[in-house]
Amino acid sequence: MEMSFAGRALNMSRCHVMGVLNVTPDSFSDGGRFNRLDAALLKARQMVCDGAAFIDVGGESTRPGAARVSVQEELDRVCPVVEAISRELDVVVSVDTSTPEVMSQAVSLGAGLINDVRALQREGAASAAARAGVPVCVMHIQGEPETMQDRPVYENVLREVGEFLSMRVRVAVKAGVSARNIILDPGFGFGKNLEHNLRLLASLEQLHVLGHPLLVGMSRKSMLGQITGREVDERLSASLAAATISAMKGAGIVRVHDVRETVDAVRVATAVMEAV
Repeated sequence: MEMSFAGRALNMSRCHVMGVLNVTPDSFSDGGRFNRLDAALLKARQMVCDGAAFIDVGGESTRPGAARVSVQEELDRVCPVVEAISRELDVVVSVDTSTPEVMSQAVSLGAGLINDVRALQREGAASAAARAGVPVCVMHIQGEPETMQDRPVYENVLREVGEFLSMRVRVAVKAGVSARNIILDPGFGFGKNLEHNLRLLASLEQLHVLGHPLLVGMSRKSMLGQITGREVDERLSASLAAATISAMKGAGIVRVHDVRETVDAVRVATAVMEAV
């Protein structure tokens, strides 16, 4: 289960924490806070000090209803941040993008993971990921971010998510991505209502049959707000509960906004699992 991320080897049988770094003006949680290079680098440095193994840099918001940005605008947002973090910090830089040009440029600047919420479905994305030669995370999504929450429907959400991910793995491998370099994300909140999300989380361990590490992201999401009645900036406790459950169900990466607290929660969960 060891994977190499641009020269940094990590044991993916253990759960690692990925810190979210949105360099966009319109992210649902922290839009506009880190879209200056100095602020982004300061935030990344703090997350590394707090125990993050990954920093996930994103230049295109994927919140429900989000509009697409141009390729050049995404490059201008993401590339300076990826380059600075790769140069100055000992951490795996992940690039949260579906755009082939951004994948290629970010990896050339030091990114060690491509995190694509559209599962390499944009034209040229699969071949760009193959050429990059770094691990790739493919995520399940029903529809597009602009429309994904317009009445999502499933007969069996776990089965359909698994079938989609298996199909995208085959596409990636056919394009030249090594099967050993693929991570899967069930896509909590991406074209799924609360019932779908809860069913997925309750059965998360069943996705291990697909044979790839799992990345899980529920931090501060609306599903937690629906359960607790809390606003976005009041969902820390709920986010920690979701991350702990994910770790205990075998997630290799939990993608979060609150790194320090999540690192502690994951350490406790890991200690309990290793004591069995």
